[in-house]
Amino acid sequence: MIKYFVVFACVFLLIGFVFPFFFKNDKVNIDGLSNSFYDYSVELISGDKIRFDKYKGKKVIIVNVASKCGYTYQYGGLQKLYDEYGDKIQIIGVPSNEFLFQEPGKNKDIQTFCSSNYGVEFPIVKKTVVKKNSNQHPLYSWLSFKELNGWNDSPPSWNFYKYLIDEEGVLVNVLSSKIKPQDKEIMDFINN
Repeated sequence: MIKYFVVFACVFLLIGFVFPFFFKNDKVNIDGLSNSFYDYSVELISGDKIRFDKYKGKKVIIVNVASKCGYTYQYGGLQKLYDEYGDKIQIIGVPSNEFLFQEPGKNKDIQTFCSSNYGVEFPIVKKTVVKKNSNQHPLYSWLSFKELNGWNDSPPSWNFYKYLIDEEGVLVNVLSSKIKPQDKEIMDFINN
């Protein structure tokens, strides 16, 4: 009898885990969203709000982050970039718990983790939704809909996915998680 209960429980949990991926309404409504990067804003963990028009004339790297990922060590590389090139670039970290639940902490926990383990000083946004679904943050809708950004339709496929925006507010490149902060693609973006 216990064996059947365990099998039933496992099937029930599996269905509960898989069902939302295949049968949820993940339609994003981009009506009314701006084509300009500079019209967007985010709320930081600190509660402060930043508008991206503040970064006109500066390059921006937006990266979705997580504290329990195999790529979490990239926080250190991102902070190093911020220390060395903060006059040329702005880095924005966007915590998300959408990839195998690798960012389970509350906002304050995330902030403490980032500062105590990696000395992070670049802005960290409140935990948010980056995948294409009805709860996607408008910034990530801009980043992942070509109707808004001009060419890219790809949302992040994993943590530490990087979006590079130039001094004119144009999305110029999208880099996978495996591209490290000091890799050639990012250094070329900063220095050109």
